[in-house]
This record gives sequence, C-alpha cells and structure tokens, in this order.
Amino acid sequence: MSASALTALAAALTVVTAVPAAPHPVPVTARAETPVVYDDEAGGNANADDPAVWVDPTRPGRSLVIGTLKEGGLDVYGLDGRRLQHLAAPPAPGADAAPGRFNNVDLVHGFELNGRRTDLAVVSDRGRDRIRAYAIDPAAVAAGRAPLRDVTAADVAPVFAASEAEVDEQTTSYGLAAYRDGDDAYVVVSQRERSRLRLLELEDRGGRVGYRTESTLDLPTSFALPGGTSWRPCADPGELPQVEGMAVDQEEHVLYAAQEAVGLWRVELDDEEFERPELLDRVREYGTPWTYDEVEEECVLDTAHDPGLGGEHLSADAEGVTVYHGADGAGYVLASSQGDDSFAVYAREGDHAYLGSFAVTDGTATDGVQHSDGATVVNVPLGSAFPKGLLVTHDGEATPADGDREGTNFKFTRWDAVAAAFPSPLTVDTRSFDPRDAD
Repeated sequence: MSASALTALAAALTVVTAVPAAPHPVPVTARAETPVVYDDEAGGNANADDPAVWVDPTRPGRSLVIGTLKEGGLDVYGLDGRRLQHLAAPPAPGADAAPGRFNNVDLVHGFELNGRRTDLAVVSDRGRDRIRAYAIDPAAVAAGRAPLRDVTAADVAPVFAASEAEVDEQTTSYGLAAYRDGDDAYVVVSQRERSRLRLLELEDRGGRVGYRTESTLDLPTSFALPGGTSWRPCADPGELPQVEGMAVDQEEHVLYAAQEAVGLWRVELDDEEFERPELLDRVREYGTPWTYDEVEEECVLDTAHDPGLGGEHLSADAEGVTVYHGADGAGYVLASSQGDDSFAVYAREGDHAYLGSFAVTDGTATDGVQHSDGATVVNVPLGSAFPKGLLVTHDGEATPADGDREGTNFKFTRWDAVAAAFPSPLTVDTRSFDPRDAD
C-alpha cells in the first residue's frame, strides 16, 4: 500500500480503544542523574533530549547511558551519572549552513561491520539531515577509555532533503528508533515539522555505516470528526503535526510513534515496509479548535469549545516512547505526557489497555522530571545500582537553576521502583528478554 493511500485511510479513523478513567500519576524518585547542561554559548548550546542504554556483555554494572545534547553533540555516562565521554556534533559545512544537531539516539547490537559484530549507537542529526553511527568498543569500556567512535560513511545522503539547500530549511531528520531483523538492521526516522516517517536499512560501506530507504509513511495531518467536520492539530504556520518519540518492539517488530499534538500510533513493520497505522490513544487536546496568535507566535486552544473527543492519559505534547519487554508478549509501552509531566503506561499485548501513569518527583538524591522528551527502559539487571532494570528519562527543567540559564539532564530510576509504585504492581521480569539478542 502506498504512503498516500495509507494517509487517506488513516485520516478517516476515529476509533480508539476504550480505557478506564485515568488515576492520578503515582510518584517515583530517581536514584541518579547526569550533570546539568546549558543551552547557551557558555554551555556549548547543549540541550539534553533523548537517551539510550548500552548493556555491557560481560559486566552489566559497567553499562553505559548515551544521551543526545542537540547542537551540543553526544554524551556518554556511567550508571552513576558521571560523564565518561563527549562527542561534538559536526560543524556547519559553510557560513550560511546549519551545524549538526543530535536529536534522538538508539542502539543496534551485533551489526556486522567490516566482518566483525559491532554494537552501534545511531543518531538522528537534525541539523544536517543525516543518520550518524558510532561503534561502541567493550574493551575501551573495560579499560576506562572513551568507548564511542564515529563510523559514519562519508557518502551518506540526506534522509529527507533533496539538496543541501533544502537541508538548511530544517525539515530534517528528527525522531529515531532502531531494530534488528535477523542479520539486518533498520532505523525508523521521522521528519521535523512534517508527518512523514522513513524506514532505512543500515549497510556496511567498506567498514563504515551507510543506509538506504526501504519504505515511507505519511501519518495523517487532518482528522475526520463526528458530524462531517474535520480538525487539524495546532501548529505554527507551515508546520504539520510531527512525530519525535518512537520505539520499536524488538520481538514483534511493531513501531510505536508519538505524534506530538495527536496521540500514540501503532504501526507494524512487515517485510521492510510500514503497514496500516492504528491510533491507540489521543492527546487530551485532540479535536479542540484553535487560533494562531501572530503577536505571541503561538497557538491558542479554544478550550471553551472542546468537543470532548480527546483521550484521558496524554497531555500534548505526546513525546518519548519506550517498550518494556516481558515473557510471551507481556510487558508495557510507556509514553511521555509532556503537558502534565507524567508517563502513561499501556499493556504491550492485546488491545494495549491503559494501566496508569507515574511521575518522577523530587527525591533526596535528585530533583523531579518535567517536560520530558526522551525515555528508555531496560529490563535486565545492571549491577548493584539497578539490579532489576533501569528507566532513563530526559528532564527538561533540571534544578537547582543557574540564574536564567536553561538547564537539562537525564534521570536514572530503578524499574522495580516504578513497578512497585502502582496499586497493582507492574511486572519485573529480568530473564525473559535480552536486549543484546533481540531480532
């Protein structure tokens, strides 16, 4: 089925799974955090956004957290939150060109590169509209050396732009999620300020990592409402409802994608193609009329005329998505509800029933999490600090503040602490899924 046909089909969908009324989010506290970074010239224009966790194959307690810092590049942390390595984003190729800007990161384990199985951190470079790849060296981790090395092929082309001039218009690579299918590795990439998704296959180009396009999908930009009317989500002029937060169920090859002003989508990935998208849950603001305030340069929702078509669990923007794998299809899909600083939890199996929400709140070791973009969860034990799994979340408002500087970082929370906070505790399963062996 073509992307345009899928768009027309999905735009007519008005069905979401019935779910119970949302309880108040249960509180949890983080165990550790990374250093605060600042989005100003003195801070290198660093703005934390999206994390990934690399599990050390021999000593899980030595595992790494890799986080994007947008124009600030990429940081690598230990499980205590200490920075182990910093990698700069590529500089601008010319005076009028945009510099590299690392938006999202994910992992590919065991990619065959130059005849050797190699773990990769793959990153969406929003500034230059490329996917960049970094090899992870376990021997360097063991020796205390910088573990990541850029292995991006020199000839990689823009993912969405048709020319370098179009790259600088910045409707570029945005969200990213990776997965393996046997010996093959793929990344799903979303486009900034557009509703387009692209499926790329990674390939070895003489010992460096390149990619080629396999499939493209356009999610809807307007939606049919009861009574024959239609609605399009609130956006600045010229922008379409974009996707950033995404995750792929590594066993089922199902993509979960958060269209920020719309809701959470489920899309099967079959034979290297996107299948028909299904809208699992809507943001609360879905269907609400709006106007654009040109003075303030922002959308204004007409909440007095909210038709009540929105969901109950996600407040726009819907953001970071991650999957907790359990046995026989059990587990959870987590999505950041950025508008109310919480995370919604859905069943991974069946009709993806909503199970409740949680919030990472102020604790003795760290402050809480606000305006979270990216999140990732792993189920396996990661040493004494995280013996039953780890949840990493972006914090868009790290405190204490340094004057008026915008500070962000990442928070590390024990998965068993999240699970135990629910009235009916969530599953803690450290044995049924190994993220290093998923395909």
